[in-house]
Amino acid sequence: MAGETAPSGTPAAPTAGAGTAPGQPPFGSSPVTQPTPNRGHEAAGMSRLSVIVRLMEETIPLLGVGSDAGKALVKALNDLAKQVPAGSVSPGIQQSTMERLLQQQKQAGPQIAALRAQTGQPQAAQPAAAE
Repeated sequence: MAGETAPSGTPAAPTAGAGTAPGQPPFGSSPVTQPTPNRGHEAAGMSRLSVIVRLMEETIPLLGVGSDAGKALVKALNDLAKQVPAGSVSPGIQQSTMERLLQQQKQAGPQIAALRAQTGQPQAAQPAAAE
C-alpha cells in the first residue's frame, strides 16, 4: 500500500499498522501503560476464598469423607487450600467478610422471596442470625 498512488495521482495515505513488524499491534493502538491489578479486589477475593475454605472444612464431616460428595469436596478443598494457606487472612478479616455476606443475604431475602413466589418455588427456611 505504501508507494501506491490514488486514482488522482497523489500518493495514498498509509494504512493503519503499515511499517510495523509482523505480529505487532499497529502503532498507537495499545495504551502506553498496562492496567494494574486492583489489590483491594484481590484482598477481598482472598478473604472470601478463606471463608469458603473454612465452610468446606466444616462441611466434610457432615457429608462423610467416604461419600461421593465428600470425596469431591475433599479434592476441591485440597486445591483451594493451596491458594489460601492457614494464617494468610486474619480472623478479623474473615469475620467481617462473613458479616458482610450475611448482611447481603438479609438485604436480598425479600427480593428472592418475591421471585420464588412468582415462580412457585417453595420458600427456604431463613438461617438464624448469630448474636
